[in-house]
Amino acid sequence: MPKQARYDALIVWIFRNHYTRGLEAFEFERSEIEDAAKQLKIPLPKNLGDVIYSFRYRKLVPEEIRSKAGSNLEWVIEPAGQAVYRFRLTVPSRILPRPDLACIKIPDSTPEIIVAYAMNDEQALLAKLRYNRIVDIFLGITGYSLQNHLRTTVKGIGQIEIDELYVGVNRNGQQFIIPVQAKGGTDKLATIQTKQDLAFCRQKYPQLICRPISAQFLSGGVIAVFELTMEGEEVKVVDERHYKLVPSDQITVNELASYRNRSS
Repeated sequence: MPKQARYDALIVWIFRNHYTRGLEAFEFERSEIEDAAKQLKIPLPKNLGDVIYSFRYRKLVPEEIRSKAGSNLEWVIEPAGQAVYRFRLTVPSRILPRPDLACIKIPDSTPEIIVAYAMNDEQALLAKLRYNRIVDIFLGITGYSLQNHLRTTVKGIGQIEIDELYVGVNRNGQQFIIPVQAKGGTDKLATIQTKQDLAFCRQKYPQLICRPISAQFLSGGVIAVFELTMEGEEVKVVDERHYKLVPSDQITVNELASYRNRSS
């Protein structure tokens, strides 16, 4: 059985084991993935966490689960403690780039040796954000990379990983903590990680202003960047920009003039 078909079968078994009509949330333990594999007599995935990751960032949950969501809602899998997860019915959780947004060209400052040896799309994206100071440009502050691939625990959530964490300051002396979510390849940005990042920042850096950033590679080398916030229980987009890193001689006089006329 292909890997994704196995993942579908496992998650459907867990959903069936808990769901009753009208239920909007329920929790399950990671060990239930092992129980499902035994009951279905299919090979157990080597990385149990990848089953959950797949449905958060790569693909939709199977149709049997989607059919229980109703219109304009979807089932998401949230962390709910150490090796505990929560299926919850919510508004759509994907962060999708606007197809009609103009692209801004920026001179590419990425060292060629970094481009040559980046191990994967996510690592390459984080490097481009860092070396081209895109966080600074996008937010209008001075930012400094504090740590990348930070694994930590958050009360009530469990273990999380933040792709990169920045600290920043503006001209008024206000200080910021900036968690960055980066996705490349076929992975999709999701509000679940933003909620986790915000919870971590409230717990660890309550004195700083948290400004979560999400970034994703688009076709043609374009980078979509979002600033996000929470309104009630929902994640909302504060701002979105699309940047393209190019040699400086590929930015024309007309393009510079058009940028000059744009509002900040």
